[in-house]
Amino acid sequence: MENRRPPELAAPLNLKFLSDNLQKLLEESLGINSVGQLLNYFPRTYLAAGELTALTDVPLDEEVTLIARVQSANSRRMRTRKGKLLDVVITDDDAGRLGTMHLTFFNSYAAERQLTAGTRAIFSGRTGSYRGELTLTNPRFSLLDEGEGGVDEHLRPVPVYPATEQISSQMIRGCVSQLLDSLAHSQLNDPVPAHIARRDRLMNITQAYEMIHRPAEVEDAYRAQHRFRYQEALVLQTALARRRAEVRSEEATSRPHCAGGLRDQFDAALPFTLTAGQQAIGKQLAADLAAAHPMNRLLQGEVGSGKTLVALRAMLQVIDSGGQAALLAPTEVLAAQHYQSITRTLGPLAEGGMLGGAADGTRVVLLTGSMSTAQRREALLSAASGDAGIVIGTHALLSENVQFFDLGLIVVDEQHRFGVEQRDALRTKAVAAPHMLVMTATPIPRTVAMTVFGDLDVSTLAELPAGRAPISTHVVGLSENPRWIDRAWARAREEIDAGRQVYVVCPKIGDSQLEADTSDALELYEGPPANRQELTSVAELVESLREVPALADVTLGVLHGRLDPQEKAATMAGFSNGSVSLLVSTTVIEVGVDVPNATLMVIIDADRFGISQLHQLRGRIGRGGHPGTCLLVTQLEPEHPSRERLDAVASTSDGFELSQKDLELRREGNILGSSQSGGRSALRFLKVIQHAAVIEKARSDAQELIDADPALTDHPELAEALDLYLNEEKEAFLERG
Repeated sequence: MENRRPPELAAPLNLKFLSDNLQKLLEESLGINSVGQLLNYFPRTYLAAGELTALTDVPLDEEVTLIARVQSANSRRMRTRKGKLLDVVITDDDAGRLGTMHLTFFNSYAAERQLTAGTRAIFSGRTGSYRGELTLTNPRFSLLDEGEGGVDEHLRPVPVYPATEQISSQMIRGCVSQLLDSLAHSQLNDPVPAHIARRDRLMNITQAYEMIHRPAEVEDAYRAQHRFRYQEALVLQTALARRRAEVRSEEATSRPHCAGGLRDQFDAALPFTLTAGQQAIGKQLAADLAAAHPMNRLLQGEVGSGKTLVALRAMLQVIDSGGQAALLAPTEVLAAQHYQSITRTLGPLAEGGMLGGAADGTRVVLLTGSMSTAQRREALLSAASGDAGIVIGTHALLSENVQFFDLGLIVVDEQHRFGVEQRDALRTKAVAAPHMLVMTATPIPRTVAMTVFGDLDVSTLAELPAGRAPISTHVVGLSENPRWIDRAWARAREEIDAGRQVYVVCPKIGDSQLEADTSDALELYEGPPANRQELTSVAELVESLREVPALADVTLGVLHGRLDPQEKAATMAGFSNGSVSLLVSTTVIEVGVDVPNATLMVIIDADRFGISQLHQLRGRIGRGGHPGTCLLVTQLEPEHPSRERLDAVASTSDGFELSQKDLELRREGNILGSSQSGGRSALRFLKVIQHAAVIEKARSDAQELIDADPALTDHPELAEALDLYLNEEKEAFLERG
């Protein structure tokens, strides 16, 4: 027999046994055009061939695949046009709650001939409704009792694939089955190294593909899934380990601590003592900056945990060694807040060369898109000449005409707001590879940090600085009692009369449902169309609040991403100095806005925000030693699934506990995104909550492999898998840190 070379998974899907039409459907409907992509288009579930699908559980207006028995089939001539109409009633044989469904076929002689009473078959199509009953019109079908693989063929589990209207689950199953037949005597390249497969007793990849697509029993599919789960984890962790190795191999300018420099002067002038966490992470950053390879660290911590202070000390260490630091913020409001906070905190140290400034001080400049030409020119000159040690800005920092004298450190605040391209655009402005510190106030569970941010060293600020007051959170369900909103506004007046201030947050700016405040990066939970209530806007709420008796004579402010920058700055200044008592805003205040006197937040349509966003918003209050209160206002009924998110936020202020709950409620399966489009990604079975042990093992294995063989020269199959599974979209997701 000819000794054939094992087929590459990346080989084009130009197979003789698949018709041109089928190959075209696979590519156009599912994006499948290679052997590996078809093999990695896994079933989403399995039907027990010996059992009928419970028809009472079938959803409306969805593509479904089900097994049922034909109860009756009646054909009749159509009155209004030529041809026959076949009405088939199928049943699930459930004696207790006999489920039936009507199927309608137009001019289908095959259906009339084959779908006789008593026949068991698989039916696929989009469910509809007629006179209050579920229906399928012209569904695709295949008989179960006429298996081609032997007498027991009809007892095998039936794989169900994510289908489209153009290509059914049965068609996909047929294509995969023919491909597997063609590979029956081949041994596919296996990404899992042989010594690991032997250690963990993993089945080989050819056997795994056979069992996951054509299991003799459903337990076979589970065993194959276990094997692919580890493979997914290994591929992912190897990609991250390789990226960590690449970063360590780059040369960076060492930025060691300089005794008596700006950082030491800053520490000496601090009116408080750093927390133990701030001191420990400060030592980590100091050591990272002193190394000859780039720091690549994620700093996470609760809102108000002091991340910016830790980052500022790192910036001063870089300045002491002759370099510059850039702080990238997602919004102009946050950039301006950082500028004001840092210049205020540094005092004379930020007034280098100015009257009254420290003799060896530096300069801090702000660069945003809305600055005047003269302001922008001055900021650009300060950055390019090196006069500015710290340059703070928004996306404007990424412009081609922005140059640095010696960019040594990049700090990215709220890293999830920026893509890898934006981060890299800033990196290219440095002579040598700059050090990188990315910060997030969205707590990340450990398993997620190991996967999504596995190429970064992770530091966590767990403790809050002294003086932070507790925040109590309550769900205000207007479906239970519409008058509770009046009590919320009365509560706001009580805080204002006590000399405090109030935030009111809305999910949109104006009247248009499609109007999105892009600068706020708001992600709304849509929910089913029938339950989708009209969102409250800033514009309409401000008008209605002016008519609320409890808020008579209260000074209202408005803030959102579409305001003129000067107007935004004036509003924030008014809220900061207390001349504005109640601020109606979008989520533009989600991060970085620091008004210690604000003690109450009312979030309207709170069910339309995610858990982490609600937690971030809530962190804006209780920052000045006074207890805070957050009211989550919703019109949803108590039993609505989205109320569970609100109850979770109200139950705890622990961000890490909430991030874990968020993962559970989202039922996150594919950690690199929820789509299973049949594209290049096969990351399907790894779940960050349940599979921490698998991730840990794969991370350790991947690190050993990369340490011994950075280019994966001895493991070409694994190197190929990285290219096959991790497409550009997934890579960008991995690098979003």
